[in-house]
Amino acid sequence: MLFNNHSIFGQFGFLSELRNKATQTMQLIEHLTEKTYSHTHQIVAYVKETFGLDYTVSGMNKWLHHNGFSYKQPKGVPHKFDEAKQQAFIEAYEALKASCGEDESIVFIDAVHPTLSTKISHGWIRTGQDKVIETTGNRSRLNIIGALNLSDIGATIVHDYENINSETIVRFFCKLRESYPLTHKLHIILDGAGYHRSDLVKDAAFVLNIELHYLPPYSPNLNPIERLWKVMNEKSRNNVYFKRKRDFKEAIDQFFAVTLPESAGSLASRINDNFQILKPASSS
Repeated sequence: MLFNNHSIFGQFGFLSELRNKATQTMQLIEHLTEKTYSHTHQIVAYVKETFGLDYTVSGMNKWLHHNGFSYKQPKGVPHKFDEAKQQAFIEAYEALKASCGEDESIVFIDAVHPTLSTKISHGWIRTGQDKVIETTGNRSRLNIIGALNLSDIGATIVHDYENINSETIVRFFCKLRESYPLTHKLHIILDGAGYHRSDLVKDAAFVLNIELHYLPPYSPNLNPIERLWKVMNEKSRNNVYFKRKRDFKEAIDQFFAVTLPESAGSLASRINDNFQILKPASSS
């Protein structure tokens, strides 16, 4: 096929324009991947200033969706976490899991402190309407220690204490021995809180045939029981007003005594040791 000069130059111009648009698109995607904007109009202004292109807010929203962006919250990560130490822990955990015999179990423990104050959370509400929930500023709280064995989520062991310290951790270790005979070795994975590292706790662990494995600092993502606490809130606390502490405690007790055993089978996809690997946060 023959082309006259006009058609050839026209094609070159069209291809050049396509390449330019593709380059701008990649530059904007890279920029938005690094920097998070709260409002679309801010992106519109950036595109105007950087590329000299005019977009409406609705047009930019369509562009964002088309290029794989959605409006959501960033995920916070502890600013002091050590990526190398987290990876080393995961490797050590996998080795421990592979070497455990039938007379050994791995248990994750943690303390949680739910309060009586109303926990407002997202939910589906009819467009154009507000849903009103009573709130209270009452800060009365429970101090719960839990022990999660991933092979039996429904049998998670919990106990509420007046406060959490070395003595209550030892008492909780003894409570664990009501479910596991002394000859059955327990590998307990826990964070490095001061009361977890006390001589009292270490001595009790030795006597009770418990081996302690400490998580790296700032690593809640490596403790699956943190996910269980989230489910506890969803099932018993979120968007619920409690008039009395007794009602609040009954709701928490009901979750562990009834709801969790009944729903444990469906929770394995959420509460497991497929650890979330943290990456350092962008400075933007």
